Amino acid sequence: MSETVREQAWYLPEKSRRDLASIFGELQNPVNLHVFTWSGANDAFNDFLLSFTADLPRLSDKIRVHEHKLGDDMARKYHVTHSPTLLIEPERYHIRFVGAPTGEEGRSFLEAVLMAGKRESGLSRTAKEALAALTGERAVKVFVTPTCPYCPTQAVNAFRCAVERPDLVRAWCVDITQMPDLADRYGVGSVPHTVFNDTLQAPGLEPEARFVSELILLKSMREIATPPPHRAGETVRVDCLILGAGPAGLCAGIYAGRAGLRALILEHESIGGQVALTPVVENYPGYVNIAGMALTEIMSAQARQYCEVLREEPVEIKRNADTVTVLTSSFTIEARALLLATGATWRKLNVPGEEEYFGHGVNYCATCDGYLYKGRKALVVGGGNTALTDVLYLKNLGVDVALAHRRREFRAEKYLVDSVKREEIPLHLDCVVEAVLGDVKVRAVRVKDAATGQTRDIATDGVFVAIGERANVEIAVKLGCDLTPAGDLAVDDHMRTNIPRVYGAGDITGGIRQIVTAVGQGATAALSIFEDLAKS
Repeated sequence: MSETVREQAWYLPEKSRRDLASIFGELQNPVNLHVFTWSGANDAFNDFLLSFTADLPRLSDKIRVHEHKLGDDMARKYHVTHSPTLLIEPERYHIRFVGAPTGEEGRSFLEAVLMAGKRESGLSRTAKEALAALTGERAVKVFVTPTCPYCPTQAVNAFRCAVERPDLVRAWCVDITQMPDLADRYGVGSVPHTVFNDTLQAPGLEPEARFVSELILLKSMREIATPPPHRAGETVRVDCLILGAGPAGLCAGIYAGRAGLRALILEHESIGGQVALTPVVENYPGYVNIAGMALTEIMSAQARQYCEVLREEPVEIKRNADTVTVLTSSFTIEARALLLATGATWRKLNVPGEEEYFGHGVNYCATCDGYLYKGRKALVVGGGNTALTDVLYLKNLGVDVALAHRRREFRAEKYLVDSVKREEIPLHLDCVVEAVLGDVKVRAVRVKDAATGQTRDIATDGVFVAIGERANVEIAVKLGCDLTPAGDLAVDDHMRTNIPRVYGAGDITGGIRQIVTAVGQGATAALSIFEDLAKS
């Protein structure tokens, strides 16, 4: 074992060094990082991890880096068999990155280091109480890709549990682009993908409460009709509760806070919504082009200056004449006004095989899952902006991609159509998807020619569905809000619903689902809330 503090040129750029030095200033205890590599296995990622971690002790005297080779005594002690592997404070916790934490996973790496340095999980009180009763060992593997914005939050869920119960919980974050053998072994077809004790498989990002419950029970909470038992803690009273932290919700938080209202934003998935999944945004004023994740981080940082933004999932919601009461797994919120900015989710094809092969070749997020198909075949279904953006993104990744659309003409913007033609991407037009075919995984998509009625099979390793969106109106329906004939939340010009002091903004209201319209509606809704509360 060798402790490394190298006299060499910096690997990290100056701004990154400043940012990291500031973050590491929060460390209260030493954090030992153990790096395991082996020449000939993922050499580019080995070099990255060695160079990156070599800089860290020079940024904080609390960080200590140790380098090892696969097969040495430390590798045998910790059962390390993949290169590269990174362990964080392994004498105390079982936190492991199998594959260098590149891309989005840099965030989960920093979270893990801070947790280890503070000796604190950061879990809610309810989650801590639940884990205190855990008696059996748990091994959690979270499979990720570098471009998935949902993945770091799921990995952090696992790391928090490992810090809270270091005696029983082991947490791995596995990059499938570096460790395809592990991805194949566990049948990973989309990310984030979590495996508990090699038995329970959980696709997608989960709220903390659901993650902890599944870890303890080793049973999918999606199979349970009622929410897990919870004990309400502190009651938080706000003027405005905003459900959803996409562009509409974040902008509403800014405007509500500037108007002097006490506002709170709840988001149970990824901050930024679907914009965070967009590789490049080129039509938002002020930016010629900007990564979707970067844009949402800017919006989120600004919103946090005016209101709280919390990752919590509403478990129960009810309304009386004066307030809306929302129960989460951690606390109760009483709000004088409620803004629904819960956005929209991908529409499904509703054909045989779609549900069966979800996570095993059927995908809805090219940004998250595109890396799985590098060097393989994929078929994108759809004809709008999202579908054509996905096709170009996958092509750029090195995917052998084609596009199927039920019409002859596209609904996408002209520059996207021109780009698809320029890239000579194979097109299957006037084709309606009839079924997704496969055995263990997707092998083909059956399509019907809209003109002749004849069917044929298009061989593919995966299918990305991009046929539009469905408004997330479940809460609105429970509250008695009216919907439009298209199934979107019905609002007036001031974003008011038919229910007093309940408002809507963003993709949930339908119409032109663009970032600029979402932020405009968020601002309008916040100002309407201010006006209505002032009158009362």
